[in-house]
Amino acid sequence: MVPESLKGTRRKAREMALQVLYEVDLVRHQPGLVLEQCFELNSDTPEEARQYCQGLVSGVLKCLPVLDDYIQRYAPEWPLEQISAIDRNLLRIALYEFTLGHVPVKVAINEAVELAKAYGSESSSRFVNGVLGSMVDFQSAILAALEAHLSASGPAKA
Repeated sequence: MVPESLKGTRRKAREMALQVLYEVDLVRHQPGLVLEQCFELNSDTPEEARQYCQGLVSGVLKCLPVLDDYIQRYAPEWPLEQISAIDRNLLRIALYEFTLGHVPVKVAINEAVELAKAYGSESSSRFVNGVLGSMVDFQSAILAALEAHLSASGPAKA
């Protein structure tokens, strides 16, 4: 069971990760610089949230091709570039969390839906919930694909 204080810390980390990934996705700024700026703007954020945010951003970016492939498979009516940047990055974060991030599926989906309500359009929460819900039964296959991708990519850079 995750303590209440850590739940709030992780929610803040997810919000910051969403902001960073959104900017990297749309403007193509360097992730490290965007992360630094985000941390400066959120200077009162606990270190645990910063670390979790950095792990999410790094993990999502390392796994981007595989995450995007699975998002496209489970949202075939929507080409990836036509999915709003908020929804696209929420899907990436949640998919990463409930596979490689070892976050319980229900928690990852609920957090993504709550962030979609806060930052997305009127229909974002339903869209995010539906796409992620359709992936749940394939969690093991997605995890295997992500692990294979990371193995083929070589050692992580610091």
